[in-house]
Amino acid sequence: MTRPLELLWEEEHAPAGELPAGLAELYGGPLGFEGPCLYANFVATIDGTVALPAVPGSLKLIGDERPSDRLVMALLRALADVVLVGAGTMRAAPSATWAPERVYPAAADAFVELRERRGRPPQPRVAVMTASGLIEPGHPALAAGALVLTSEQGAAHLAGRVPEKAEIVALGSELTVDPVAAVAELRRRGYELVLSEAGPTVFGSLVGAGLVDELFLSVSPFLAGGQRPGSRLGLGEGIELLPTQRTGARLRSIRREDDFLFLRYALGEPAERGV
Repeated sequence: MTRPLELLWEEEHAPAGELPAGLAELYGGPLGFEGPCLYANFVATIDGTVALPAVPGSLKLIGDERPSDRLVMALLRALADVVLVGAGTMRAAPSATWAPERVYPAAADAFVELRERRGRPPQPRVAVMTASGLIEPGHPALAAGALVLTSEQGAAHLAGRVPEKAEIVALGSELTVDPVAAVAELRRRGYELVLSEAGPTVFGSLVGAGLVDELFLSVSPFLAGGQRPGSRLGLGEGIELLPTQRTGARLRSIRREDDFLFLRYALGEPAERGV
């Protein structure tokens, strides 16, 4: 169990939600969303690194395996209707099911209570975006009934190879997955709260399409450095925003635990700007 997060600042009239008392105490107050929302969660170093592609378990390294960071990750999962990941994230986490209690078992009962209060099933569903379909068919998330959002080629590649509970949806003939089509499919199925735990490339595509409503960013008190191109990944990989596309953010809350900061932002729509 971790110490409660210290609330430093929060905007007025923030959506309160209905967290069980124990979770509200740990988080340092209430947490909720206003209607349908796609929100992303990342932990980053001070200099903006969110992933070290060549280093196994780099997220644990960046986040210092801090219980407070794992609490926030678990709480955001417990609130979600569906957790969206990419193929790279799935490959990097071969035993993950994206269940909240997997990362913060001390509050497992409280997560169950939270989901029951919201009338949700015991676990959020997992959805994976993979254009090629090159994912491990035996992954436990697939065995638990994950939704695979892919291309026609990817669907053909996976046909007959994944567990019966998994569901494959082809979203087009191009060897790509349009993020707009992927999120529309999730909305069509009634998933109002979508948590993206996908990596920075998928996140960049979601931001570029104006699909991300909120960002939860944990800032760890470390520097990653880096000299070789591609050895360190930032949030917006694979997409160029500035100087032509300016996506702003509004700070919604600041929490801390020792030297870790926990920031919540509302993201604005992308705006084309000439230079």
